[in-house]
Amino acid sequence: MIRILLADDQTLIRAGFRALLEAEPDMVVVAECGTGQDAVRLAGHHRPDVVLMDIRMPGGDGLAATRQILSNPGLPDTRVVILSTFELDEYIAEAVRSGAAGFLVKDTEPAELLRAVRVVYDGDALLSPSVTRRIMAQLAVHSRAAGQPAVLDGITGREREVLQLVGEGLNNAEIAGRLFITPLTAKTHVSRIMTKLMVRDRVQLVVLAYESGLVRPGWAG
Repeated sequence: MIRILLADDQTLIRAGFRALLEAEPDMVVVAECGTGQDAVRLAGHHRPDVVLMDIRMPGGDGLAATRQILSNPGLPDTRVVILSTFELDEYIAEAVRSGAAGFLVKDTEPAELLRAVRVVYDGDALLSPSVTRRIMAQLAVHSRAAGQPAVLDGITGREREVLQLVGEGLNNAEIAGRLFITPLTAKTHVSRIMTKLMVRDRVQLVVLAYESGLVRPGWAG
């Protein structure tokens, strides 16, 4: 059962999300709130698997709450998906840097929201297709001009290949096809890379791939 915390200051939106989520046999909403401070408090108390977090809330915004939740050593498995009415680049970039495993706009189709919850729960990451290219471009702008940081010295040559493909946006099946390995092997490589580089999820791997200069604009595809 996927345990979910809803954080949004609009009561009707929370009610709609709760009805949608709890209609699924594998999901339950364990708590809901309307402020960032309450989101942090309730996350610590209920230890949800997934937090659906609005950005603009009173009492501490969603980005600040996300950073606090994800820095809590007592919540190592909690994932945060940012929900917003806006697709502003600065929000997207900050959400990713705050450690969010996904970013969705509130007019996302219901099926896409449910898929996002399951994807994030399974340890993967998700961004709305409409914002993925923009966040990658913004990360690329801030990537280093030359060289790669010493942190990448801890991974093998094959793992660098896999990390580059993750940075290009490929999923495990696509990585497997590109490198002529099985999807399970690709998944294993990704998991090992995350462990070695001490990152929480695939979004953070993408950030690292761009900021290290391992992936550059125009390399994908």
